[in-house]
Amino acid sequence: MSSPTVVSSPGKVLLAGGYLVLDPAYSGVVVSTSSRFYTVIETIPQSPARADGPIQIRVRSPQFLEATWLYFVEFDGPGAVRVEHIADNATSASTKNKFVHLALQRTLTLAAELRSVGTLQNTLSYGLDITIVGDNDFYSQRAQLAANNLPPTLESLSRLPPFNKTGVRIADVHKTGLGSSAALITSLVSGLLLHLNVIPADSFSTEGGTASASEGRKLAHNLAQYVHCLAQGKVGSGFDVSAAVFGSQIYTRFDPAVLEPLMSENTSYQELHPIISPSNPAWNYRVEPFKLPPQTRLMLADVDAGSDTPSLVGKVLKWRKENSEEAKRLWDTIDRLNQSLSRTLLKLSEIAEKSPTAYRKAVKYISTIQSVQWLANPNIADNENHRDLKEVIEVFLEAHTLSEGIRDNMRDMGERAGVPIEPPEQTALLNACISVAGVIGGGVPGAGGYDAIWLLVCDPLNCPPEELPASRVERVWSTYTGLDVSPLLASESVAKGVRVESLDAVPGLKAIVREH
Repeated sequence: MSSPTVVSSPGKVLLAGGYLVLDPAYSGVVVSTSSRFYTVIETIPQSPARADGPIQIRVRSPQFLEATWLYFVEFDGPGAVRVEHIADNATSASTKNKFVHLALQRTLTLAAELRSVGTLQNTLSYGLDITIVGDNDFYSQRAQLAANNLPPTLESLSRLPPFNKTGVRIADVHKTGLGSSAALITSLVSGLLLHLNVIPADSFSTEGGTASASEGRKLAHNLAQYVHCLAQGKVGSGFDVSAAVFGSQIYTRFDPAVLEPLMSENTSYQELHPIISPSNPAWNYRVEPFKLPPQTRLMLADVDAGSDTPSLVGKVLKWRKENSEEAKRLWDTIDRLNQSLSRTLLKLSEIAEKSPTAYRKAVKYISTIQSVQWLANPNIADNENHRDLKEVIEVFLEAHTLSEGIRDNMRDMGERAGVPIEPPEQTALLNACISVAGVIGGGVPGAGGYDAIWLLVCDPLNCPPEELPASRVERVWSTYTGLDVSPLLASESVAKGVRVESLDAVPGLKAIVREH
C-alpha cells in the first residue's frame, strides 16, 4: 500500500469582528487554534474480489458511534462524476453525512475537470479509505472527565487519550464552537486535492496571507468555502474556513455572489473550475497575516449553556436593517476599536523583536498585578531610567483598554438588538477573569452568547507554574459558581493553516486509523 496522505487544519476563534465580519466593508481578527482536524487518505490495495466492482470510498469518524459511510463512485460520460451513498450496506451508516458527501462529490468533480476522467479513474484505482478525526477540544469532554472522576482542569484534559471517543453519534455531540465543520471540510478537501494530484505536493509548504500563499492553497480555500457553504445551505462570512486554510489573520470576506451560480445541490453538470479557480477575480477576500504577541497565551473555556448562533445573527441583522443609521455608527465605532486592537497586538510583536529585554521585563512585571495597577507604580511611571519598560507597559494597557471598549460596544449592540451577545452571566465571569493579575483582555468569541469565553494572558518566561497568570485564571474557573466553566487545551496554532503531517508523528493518530 502506498504511504497515506495526511493533512490537518486548525480550528478558529474570532477575537474581534463578530457580526461585522459578515459585511465586506469590515474585517475580523481571527486566531487559529492548536486544536486540529486530521484527514488520512489511503488508496485501497488491489484485490481479486474488487476487480470488477465499483470504485469505493469508505469514510470513518472513529470517535463516534455508527460513523462509517460507504460511497460508490461512477462516471456518467466524459465529465460527470457521481458519488452515491450506500446506506443499506452492513458496514455503512444509514444516516447521511452531508458535509463528507458534498466534499467528495465536488472535489472529485473538480479533479475530473482538471486531470480528465481517465486519469482520475486510474488515480482512484479500486477506491479510497479515509479516516477523519478531530482533537479533543472540538467536543465537550465533560462526560469523559466525569467518568474518570477528574475535575475540569487543563491538567485533567491533558491526561485524556488523544482523539478521545465521544460515546455518542455525531448528531448528539456537544461541540465547543471552534469551527469543527470548517476544519473538517478543509482538511478533507485539501487532502483529496493532494492525494489525487490535483495540486502540487508542496502546495502547503509556504505560509502567510493571500500575498504569499501558493495557488494550490488558494484553490483548496475556494473549494472548501464552496463545499462548506453548500453543506450549510447558505453563503456565510467564511472566516472559519479561511482560518483553517491560512491560519491566524485579519479577514475580510468575499462577495457572496461568486458562489451563487453553484449553490444549488442538484444543478445539472456545470463546470466548477472557472468559478472556483484562484484566477477568478470575483474571489475578492483579503487575508492579512496576524499573530498574538510573544510571551502571551490565548485561553479558551467552554461554558455549559449553549447559544443558537443563527438566531442571534438573524436578530442582529434584522435590527441593523431596521435601524441603519444607528447601526452604522455603532459598527463603525466597533470596527475602529477592532482595527486598533489588531494593530496594537501586532505592535507588541514588533517591540518584542526590537527591545527584547524591556519587553521580557514588562511581561514579567504586569504578570504580577492587575491591569488597573500596571502604571500605578511611580518608580515606573515617573522614572526616566524605566522609560523603555513604561513604553511597553503602555502598549499592553492600550490592548487591555481596547478589548474592554469592544466588549462595551458589543454589549450595547446586543441590548439594542434584543440579543444576548454578552449576557450578564458572561459579563460577571469575564470581569472576574479580567481582574486577575496578568490578564490583558478577553471577551465572548464570534457571535457571542452563552457558550464560550476567550482570554489573552501574559505567559512570562521562567515563571513557577503556580505563579503563572494562566494558573490564576484556572483557579477562578474551577471555583466559579455562576456558570459551569470547563477549560479547553487549545492555544494559538504556531503552524499557519493547512499543513501536511506524518502519520507516525501525531500522537495517537496511527493507532486510531489502524483501529478496525
